[in-house]
Amino acid sequence: MEEVINYINALNYGLDRLNTLPLSLRLIREIHGLLLQGVRGADRRPGEFRTSQNYIGHSGGTIKTAKFVPPTPVDMNKALSDLEKFIYTETDLPILLKVGLVHAQFETIHPFLDGNGRMGRLLITFILCFEGVLHKPLLYLSHFFHMHRLEYYEHLQRIRDEGDWESWLKFFLRGVNEVAQEATTTAMKIVQLREKHRDIIAAYFSRSSGSAYQLLEYLYKRPIITANGVAKVTDLSYSNANKLVMKFQELGLLHQMDTFQRNRRFVYSDYLAMFADDEMRKNNDKMASEDKDKTEFLT
Repeated sequence: MEEVINYINALNYGLDRLNTLPLSLRLIREIHGLLLQGVRGADRRPGEFRTSQNYIGHSGGTIKTAKFVPPTPVDMNKALSDLEKFIYTETDLPILLKVGLVHAQFETIHPFLDGNGRMGRLLITFILCFEGVLHKPLLYLSHFFHMHRLEYYEHLQRIRDEGDWESWLKFFLRGVNEVAQEATTTAMKIVQLREKHRDIIAAYFSRSSGSAYQLLEYLYKRPIITANGVAKVTDLSYSNANKLVMKFQELGLLHQMDTFQRNRRFVYSDYLAMFADDEMRKNNDKMASEDKDKTEFLT
């Protein structure tokens, strides 16, 4: 759940940040820092490019038995610079092919100590939103990659070993097609959920309905919130904001995430459930256990 929340928050942060910062390596670092906040990899320098050699292999393995060894830090910085130029340079290449190339190259560079897969997958949706192909970040290719994880890894490795970009791009476009169809269904479910919860507000709120509608709309951008956050969003006093949160919780619109007495966090679970089904969480755990990033410091 926390990783899905971080994904949504990091993606929205990045899209908002584009108003003041171009799509760049700096922005990728900032997004990565939010993506790993308080979750798996949080202790491995989130938001900072690595300065040591890493490698990809099974737990307990060494760099000699690794399945793949990314570029050294020196070569990595040069490769990242080239990738950044490729991202913002206009070409005649269809945008979906360009994004497929960017994702594969990013995963090959592997610039972070952890979270490269999560960041690389987020980058797909982020670039499509940046280019105006997507108006809403609904294309979640992670699910397709999880479902076909062995094929996904094999295609990436064939690029590195044989330069087989064509097979990778066919696989990538197949994923875009399948996920786009699923996204249409997801979008319809979101509209239905929104209308259902607006009906609940209409039935159970009277004077405070304006603030309730305002909070509900905000939760589709930031599905996790505190009472202080509600106060800022609705311009209510803390006391009234807390009452609004309690009412949302009573109606099942919000659920408390932790047991803190202060700064308690509440989550819009019904919305997040559309992006984190049980099968996806199991696959995510399996991917994490099958392939772990290891770090060897250069001497």
